[in-house]
Amino acid sequence: MLDYRRYSTFTFDCYGTLIDWETGILNALRPVLQRHGLSLTDDQILEQFGELESTAELPPYRTYRDVLSTVVEGFGARLGFTATDDDRAALSESVGDWPAFPDTAEALQRLARRHRLVIISNVDDDLFARSALRLPVAFHDVITAQQVGSYKPNLDNFHFALRKIDTPVEDVLHVAQSLFHDMEPANKIGLTTVWINRRHDRPGFGTTPPASATPVAEFPDLKSFADQVDAAHAAAR
Repeated sequence: MLDYRRYSTFTFDCYGTLIDWETGILNALRPVLQRHGLSLTDDQILEQFGELESTAELPPYRTYRDVLSTVVEGFGARLGFTATDDDRAALSESVGDWPAFPDTAEALQRLARRHRLVIISNVDDDLFARSALRLPVAFHDVITAQQVGSYKPNLDNFHFALRKIDTPVEDVLHVAQSLFHDMEPANKIGLTTVWINRRHDRPGFGTTPPASATPVAEFPDLKSFADQVDAAHAAAR
């Protein structure tokens, strides 16, 4: 078992790892599509979202609100409708309503007892502030795409985070769900990674493009990860 005690800091992706963005995205996009007489499966919506979002996040930088608006416009271009102002706003305005996974709050509270917790997220500051109300811990720091001026998987986001938290790479464990946005780039700069594979019981990559990475451990949820961290500390007593 990995000795989790050696890492002073756990960095986390937020959306997909702590916040159930797939449920949030589906709840926001289904009514938009229905208004235009369209019915897609969950997998179709999520896969198209993933393709459109990753393209919209390429340079030059735009806010995440604008990224989500562009995603809705992309659905319209693909499916033959013209997005209205309400359609374009629906997805970004829904972010604060996206639910946390059922295990997130309790697991974060346990992890925060012994480790500094940091967020590295592809989001705007004000949108994360709304999601933070669902995450009942005091994060040591929060690094957003808005602060960096780019989106993961850009390596700048991870370099910026390490500089801001002023912690050596060997003391940081990055914990995330997306191989594309997080595991692969984090590995490239030498971060040890843990994969929270929220889609372990479903096929495909959902909202994220396919990618490959080499996490040191894989868990189906955050509770299982927190259990292992607690076990590592208990074994050292």
